[in-house]
Amino acid sequence: MRNTDNQSTEAPVRMRKKELLGKILAFLQKENKQAFNYKQIAFAIDAVHPANRNDVINILDELAAADEITEVSLGRYKAKANRGTENEGIFVRRSNGRNAVIIDDEQIAVAERDSMHALNGDRVRVMVSASRKGQEPMARVTEIIEAKDQVFIGTLQVDKNYSALVTDSKFLAADIIIPRSKLKGGKTGDKAIARITYWGDDEMNPKGEIIDILGRKGENTAEMHAILAEFGLPYKYPENVEKAANRIDAGITPEEIARREDFRGVTTFTIDPRDAKDFDDALSIRQLANGNWEVGVHIADVTHYVHPGSVIDREAQQRATSVYLVDRTIPMLPEHLSNGICSLRPNEEKLTFSAIFELDSKANVLNYRIGRTVIKSDRRFTYEEAQEIIETGKGDFAREVLTLDSLAKHLRRRRYEAGALEFDRAEVRFDIDKDGKPVSVYFKESKDANKLIEEFMLLANLTVAEAIGKVPKGKKAKAFVYRVHDNPDPEKISNFSMIASRFGYKINVDAKASEVNKSLNRMLKDVKGRGEENMLSMLAIRSMAKAEYTTDNVGHYGLALDYYTHFTSPIRRYPDMMVHRLLAKYAEGSRSADKLKLQEQCVHSSDMEQLAANAERASIRYKQVEFMRDRLGQIYEGVISGVTEWGFYVELDENMCEGLVPVRDLADDYYELDEKNYCLVGRKHHNMYTLGDRVKVQVARADLDRKQLDFALITDEGNPNKPLKPQSANPRASKEKKHQKNSRKGSSHRGDRKNKD
Repeated sequence: MRNTDNQSTEAPVRMRKKELLGKILAFLQKENKQAFNYKQIAFAIDAVHPANRNDVINILDELAAADEITEVSLGRYKAKANRGTENEGIFVRRSNGRNAVIIDDEQIAVAERDSMHALNGDRVRVMVSASRKGQEPMARVTEIIEAKDQVFIGTLQVDKNYSALVTDSKFLAADIIIPRSKLKGGKTGDKAIARITYWGDDEMNPKGEIIDILGRKGENTAEMHAILAEFGLPYKYPENVEKAANRIDAGITPEEIARREDFRGVTTFTIDPRDAKDFDDALSIRQLANGNWEVGVHIADVTHYVHPGSVIDREAQQRATSVYLVDRTIPMLPEHLSNGICSLRPNEEKLTFSAIFELDSKANVLNYRIGRTVIKSDRRFTYEEAQEIIETGKGDFAREVLTLDSLAKHLRRRRYEAGALEFDRAEVRFDIDKDGKPVSVYFKESKDANKLIEEFMLLANLTVAEAIGKVPKGKKAKAFVYRVHDNPDPEKISNFSMIASRFGYKINVDAKASEVNKSLNRMLKDVKGRGEENMLSMLAIRSMAKAEYTTDNVGHYGLALDYYTHFTSPIRRYPDMMVHRLLAKYAEGSRSADKLKLQEQCVHSSDMEQLAANAERASIRYKQVEFMRDRLGQIYEGVISGVTEWGFYVELDENMCEGLVPVRDLADDYYELDEKNYCLVGRKHHNMYTLGDRVKVQVARADLDRKQLDFALITDEGNPNKPLKPQSANPRASKEKKHQKNSRKGSSHRGDRKNKD
């Protein structure tokens, strides 16, 4: 054990390099499940002499270069998977034939002949061969331990003697043979979902059966349902759930009203997108006798109607979220509830769960209460209508809207002063015709009306989280559902800072979190209107951790809050329903809920949220490709938004559509990926294509099945023969600086209705 006695004066002894090498290898083999940076390794092996620091750095680099250990990410190392022995891992199947198995973060190639036809995501047992000098190790699947339940989407080809599903999947190269008895009425050209039922060891193609026919290939609804099915998301409601929902009555009786605080006589309204139908929040406002303002954040009381364990609740729990595709919403709750009984429509009495605040003129919260209420909304505003009132000072309830806007601006200013991040990237939206075809593109921006709603939703969520989680010293908080956002990975922030610096922006990565965020906000403000705006905004978001649901509160980094939850959208998010139930339970004096069960549902909700986001992005990509398919051959200007080994992506200035310039089409040189500098570099002429470069491209291909645009490069404006950045004259100092950066300690929400809180 290391001696930490402050009175010890014994000087640290420098270890010989050979001794260090042995200790490093022994430590990494012992802790072979984790990766470590050089400081952690030096501390663990007691290499405390200052000179040993550079020795450890050099040894790690030499071992990684010799393929003795693995550098899993910049500056972080771990032992190689055992060679010539059995291991377990997750199989990765790719349609390009580059199959692999992931063992403890290390990816090892698997030839198709050695795959046992394992599918993507299967847990497998493999035998890893010892690597020969100059060659990568290979793995052979010996057993499929756990087959992942999965389906494949594609287009049917039905001939007289042959039927198959030609898959769209990037995880399966082979077509699936479908016996005629398993076609489920499908015909050539139908978009369909299939399951693999058998795949013999010596057969190139699997056999399967059709689960469902989605419609004709290219038909809008069929393609949108195919996207949902691809991500395992439901695209239709079970009849029994619909019937159960239709039997529910609003039930706003005098007895129920008597149990609630009555806000029916207080000015109340909703502000939502023009095409919204599920109004799950409303604001009320009135001035009190003391001159302060009472603002009510009223949320649809979904859990009054949806009881735990009911068929509706089980379906909502499984879905966990509504899904928003380009042209439609797939609601978490049946429409009778989401757009009817629970929706806070104007001039209708509605049951709500509310957070009521007393605010002074500077939006300081003087008092609050949380409880069940009844409201009657006076007006339904679209964001555009509310924005016009804010800009002109005229319109229905202008005084109330302007007062709320003023209070919201005070709340927002204080959030940013506390270090909250301000992501405000424009979003692509499509005008869709009656057949679902995109006819034009526009950009959605968050204005004051959006931000007004956002601030009061944030205030309600923060207050509810504090009401349960913030307890007196010595008391234990009861189990609760939190919305958390962890600190970003220092490596990602450091890498983003390097990219931003190329455009002249400085990110203060060495300061405390609030100062880092303030420098990020300055950059996001300064970049407004510039060519690199969207790219840097997107990369800043990617450098952040993902927000998630959990019972273990670690605060919300992006919002600079110690406590946060989701209370304000129970129509479209199951965690909000969980929060409502916990509030009601604890208000009655009940003991703490089962934390383990809550955590299981939190994990499921986070997973489903991610799937829904992936499906939304896939639908946007599909519409982008469909929109650009009519513009083949046209020339656009854009900015390089991503760089990979297979080419670079370009985001067009005019419509933010993104496409690939394949590396195979760059005929002037052989280009290789420089991961550390985020660029492709020509081996002979040293031409560079890097993030943020401005280029001119021509639309070359539009592949709807792959949801991919291909561009042909026309010009590289102002960037020919860019030299690589010179390396430090002192290689050791350069190495040490890299490792120091990587050993430092270190949700975005959009201005959209479905993410306004």
